[in-house]
Amino acid sequence: MLLLILLKGIVVGIVIALPVGPVGVLCVRRCLFEGPFYGLVSGLGAATADAAFGAIAGFGLTFLRDWLLAYEDWFGLAGGLFLIVFGAKALFFNHPVKPEPVDGERIIGAFASSFALTIANPITLLSFAAIFAKVGADATAGLGSISVLVGGVFLGSLLWWLGLSFGIAALHDLAGEIVLKWLNRISGVILLGFGGILLIAAFDGLVLGPH
Repeated sequence: MLLLILLKGIVVGIVIALPVGPVGVLCVRRCLFEGPFYGLVSGLGAATADAAFGAIAGFGLTFLRDWLLAYEDWFGLAGGLFLIVFGAKALFFNHPVKPEPVDGERIIGAFASSFALTIANPITLLSFAAIFAKVGADATAGLGSISVLVGGVFLGSLLWWLGLSFGIAALHDLAGEIVLKWLNRISGVILLGFGGILLIAAFDGLVLGPH
């Protein structure tokens, strides 16, 4: 029974992680230009945030859910500014073609930034609540079952980021310097676009208020 719940959690984690959003683009960039380890650490940050969302939804922590949703626009503002800065650096500053050496401080930064960027989209909580309801998991399902399900979500999300990180890193050696430079610019434009969308949405919520 617990094995089935774990498998359900893994599937949920993969489904939640699959859409290619700003975190996905960020991980791809780090895999290409900083090495697969940085991409994996970034994915670990995203997987941790997904598991946190799963725990909030699964254990019925409504006070945390309501707090995150109440500050959704502020999170979006911070996430948008981060993406604008990161995208601008990618677009207007040359990036080394060879992966950079591993550095402890930058590893922490890679984890923290992807975790924060994932948390900056608390609307994902509603997706977890809906999916968990479909698989028959809610606050009444029991502490053990919910814990296993959340653990499965973490594993599923991490498996997706692990595959993406090493898959993209494998393409690094096949791509020439010119291709990598264009990928750097394209990813910068995409991140700028995501950042702009987040800023517009945050401005709409903070200044104009609910419609």
